[in-house]
Amino acid sequence: MNPIRILVVEDDAEINLLVSTYLSKDGFDVDSVTDGQEAIERFSGHGSSEYQLVVLDMMLPRAGGHEVLRTIRAKSTIPVIILSAKDRESDKIIGLDLGADDYLTKPFTIGELVARVKAQMRRYTIFNPSSESKNAKEMLAWGDLALDTATCEVTVAGEKKTLTAKEFAILKLFLSHPSRVFTKAQIFQAVWEEESISDDNTVMVHINRLRTKIEPDPSNPVFIQTVWGFGYKLGERR
Repeated sequence: MNPIRILVVEDDAEINLLVSTYLSKDGFDVDSVTDGQEAIERFSGHGSSEYQLVVLDMMLPRAGGHEVLRTIRAKSTIPVIILSAKDRESDKIIGLDLGADDYLTKPFTIGELVARVKAQMRRYTIFNPSSESKNAKEMLAWGDLALDTATCEVTVAGEKKTLTAKEFAILKLFLSHPSRVFTKAQIFQAVWEEESISDDNTVMVHINRLRTKIEPDPSNPVFIQTVWGFGYKLGERR
């Protein structure tokens, strides 16, 4: 099996070296760049398939982190972990809305970052179409919403929808337990593989983003419905 390849995008040379060194010690194949434009160039052409995860600083020279993230999401659904000195809730929401899978504020411990990278890769490997553990085709359907766990394709009324790894995991969770109501904490534990939810908005942002992609009318969802005071569940079959 080929080693997991990670791109570290960080303009602070000391942080870049620290992150790259520790990820390499854990067995990852690490490339690093120090500006946004170089990161964008890495995702041009065939480069979009070279990496399985990106660690992305937001404050970068030549091209900002938001521009880099948009470029990645236009070509790939690989996990992206944001590193940022900005710890305001609004900054986190913007990053998640653009397609980030996790958000870590500076200063951070290298142990926490490595743990989050491993958690993201466990999740991504499970849902990656090339995963060796997914040999048999398995379809999950709810009305005209269909999810193929073998190819990681999601369609609504036959139209293909592009989801991030986290969005796919959330949708698969609901489709695998069609009669169950999930609290935000339960969704967080199942998808992020962490025991305690750190921020209600993390789940809410991903649910809202998923709705914009699969719901005919996101303001009046039919697939993923809110159960006020409890959490979320699948709606009635259509």
